[in-house]
Amino acid sequence: MLGVHGRKPAAVVIEPIARSLVKAGISPNTVTVVGTLGACVAALTLIPTGHLFAAAIIIGLLTAVDMVDGTMARIRGGGTTFGATLDASCDRITDGAVFAAIVWWVVSAQQGERHQMIAALIVLVTSQVISYVKARAEAGGLDIVGGLVERPERLIIGLVGLGLEGLGVPHVLSVALWILAIGSIFTVIQRMVMAGKSPHANDKISAPHGAKEFPTK
Repeated sequence: MLGVHGRKPAAVVIEPIARSLVKAGISPNTVTVVGTLGACVAALTLIPTGHLFAAAIIIGLLTAVDMVDGTMARIRGGGTTFGATLDASCDRITDGAVFAAIVWWVVSAQQGERHQMIAALIVLVTSQVISYVKARAEAGGLDIVGGLVERPERLIIGLVGLGLEGLGVPHVLSVALWILAIGSIFTVIQRMVMAGKSPHANDKISAPHGAKEFPTK
């Protein structure tokens, strides 16, 4: 939802930063890669060691780069196909690192709360599936717009829960993870329904490379 409706309010802050980076001669792809590497390092070093609040703040700032690089591309006259592919791939890597690190923390901290690990694993898997459904559908010409839990919601809820847990608020991370787990499962189903209702949902497609073609009757 925020991926569709949250960009205009954020543009007030993001656009000046993007223009400054473009003037400095920095490419959007460079910003994408640096932001991803920084977020992954922060997640995999701070979360497993229990520095949850610091991790939430740093990862939150670095993942905001996701809006900066896109704005930079538009300022430069438009993005490229490779840039969009790189950006989407880096998003998946960052999400995987964050929720894998949360699972790691739950196990290493010996919290004894297996349900936290289950919820985090559900989010880890469904976050990839949510994005894949959209990418695969759009590659086939189907329209997928929005969804209950997209990447902005996933990161905001997850990082707020992580940060408050780091400040000592009890059970808040568990609540956040289960909200995301249930919401993400719903979003996978929601996007599959969107794909199924698309005007081109029943269009015929070519057989995979190497597969035998059968004549139609």
